[in-house]
Amino acid sequence: MTSQIKSVFEVFRVFLVLGLTSFGGPVAHIGYFRTTLVERYRWLSEQAYVELVTLCQFLPGPASSQVGIGIGLHRAGWAGAVAAWVGFTLPSALIMGLFAYGVLNFSDIGVGGGWLLGLKAVAVAVVVQALWGMAQTLCPDRQRATLALVAAGVALLVSGTVGQLAAIALGVIVGLWWSADNDESQHTPLHIPIPPWVGALSLGLFAVLLLGLPLWANLSGQQGIGLLSGFYYAGSLVFGGGHVVLPLLQTQVVDPGWVDHDLFLAGYGAAQAVPGPLFTFAAYLGVVANGWIGGLVALFAIFLPSFLLLFGVLPFWQRLRAVPSVRRALRGVNAAVVGVLLAALYDPVWVYGIVGTREFVVALAAWALLVLWRWPPWLVVILGAGLGEVWL
Repeated sequence: MTSQIKSVFEVFRVFLVLGLTSFGGPVAHIGYFRTTLVERYRWLSEQAYVELVTLCQFLPGPASSQVGIGIGLHRAGWAGAVAAWVGFTLPSALIMGLFAYGVLNFSDIGVGGGWLLGLKAVAVAVVVQALWGMAQTLCPDRQRATLALVAAGVALLVSGTVGQLAAIALGVIVGLWWSADNDESQHTPLHIPIPPWVGALSLGLFAVLLLGLPLWANLSGQQGIGLLSGFYYAGSLVFGGGHVVLPLLQTQVVDPGWVDHDLFLAGYGAAQAVPGPLFTFAAYLGVVANGWIGGLVALFAIFLPSFLLLFGVLPFWQRLRAVPSVRRALRGVNAAVVGVLLAALYDPVWVYGIVGTREFVVALAAWALLVLWRWPPWLVVILGAGLGEVWL
């Protein structure tokens, strides 16, 4: 028991640091996770990490948060999953909640300041580091490297989530034609302490809430139930990360008149400048709509589908991946994921992070500190923000 508690606190501590320092959006978060949890702490293998990332990209909700929940579950069971989510989410949720209380006094939050430009440049270095490390492990031959490049082209030419899913589907098709996976002996699968019946119950509860909460909200007419229903709906149906949730949230809180349109946009702008998941924008909207209780309800509701879907799918995923044809397909998928990350490195990470020569120099310096000098990511983030503020 003592060892289990120690593991849970370890998960919380590590993810709290990640929640304080992981700027740059979900693609950069995946890079931070890999550097810290795969390379530094070796909590799971490269293959297991990429499989988890791939699975979470197929599920609605915030992919990086779902990856964190899955790693916490693997490391320290149910409590570890909650500890990972709380640690990663708490910093940005607190910042956004406090910002909501002071929004009238903070109309100019400086989201275009030099420090933010520095953080965007650091995010480029983090993604480059993750991309190179994953490519070495998952694309060790010409076949898989070529597939990764083709997948990157597909993801770039077909914009949005559709392009990413098309690239991964291409990986499945090509992988099925390859020979058996000779690297399976080196793969350490995720430890998922969830029996199938709990997985089925989680999926059933997800569906019941998705259908039942809107009915309850309409019958009750209470704003609190409406917030619970609206944010659960948004967290259940959005694919592609935090930015895609914007129109759904606008429909849920602006159209009923709970949040003014200008306040909505101010909070969304502030959300770009904080670390951690963009879904913590929900905490801001909940506080503006109904005080700190509304913030807690909104935050809980928008992330609840992520837990239910992940807990529902993972027990069956572990069995499914034992099938030889599925393992072959996963080899292709892993290569395709490298290609998707390569596409994301260009757009949006590079396009929005490297807007001039100075930003490129900051990104280059950050890459050198991460790769050559092995500095911890949180220290490079602080240095990048400071350098950006005084130089960019």
